Amino acid sequence: MKESQPIQDNINHSEEDELNMNDNVQEDLRQSSDEDVRQEETGSQETTSQDQVADTVDLSAEVEKLRADNEEGQQRLLRTQADFDNFRRRTLKEKEELGKYASAKLITELLPVIDNFQRALSTAGDHPESASYVKGVEMIFRQLEGVLSAEGLTAMEAVGQPFNPEFHQAIMQVESEEHEEGIVVEEVQKGYLLKDKVLRPAMVKVSG
Repeated sequence: MKESQPIQDNINHSEEDELNMNDNVQEDLRQSSDEDVRQEETGSQETTSQDQVADTVDLSAEVEKLRADNEEGQQRLLRTQADFDNFRRRTLKEKEELGKYASAKLITELLPVIDNFQRALSTAGDHPESASYVKGVEMIFRQLEGVLSAEGLTAMEAVGQPFNPEFHQAIMQVESEEHEEGIVVEEVQKGYLLKDKVLRPAMVKVSG
């Protein structure tokens, strides 16, 4: 009996060592598993961080693109508005010009009629038998002048004025002791203004 006791102790000791070894192995496995989990979590976090950085870069690029598109749209809108304002002002000016000088063509065609009235009255003379006739013609002429004056027609006063190519058309240069050089001394054909526009320049003789 005494000789078998150590064998039993050795057996018990071996079993205890085996249990301890198993515990150590399991602890190592748990630690290894925890380490793997931590590595996976770290890798996942790194991947998530990289994805977030990439998303941030893409978002920034998209924001810049939208900002550029918005600025381009605003510039296009401003240019369109400016073009529209210019068109509106130009159209309004043309409309005013059209209304202001709408009768210019008709009055221009009536100017020779006025010239003929003036020639007829200047050559009528003082014959008693034609006095009533001349008076009637003169009344008609004054009536026509009144209508045209209401439309803005005014006759130029050229004689004695310095020659101005914007208002005068020189047909001859003459010597004159009464006037300085470049002065209108005679009006061959009367000139007319329609409001502030030269409808017909005056045909004149200018002192040389």
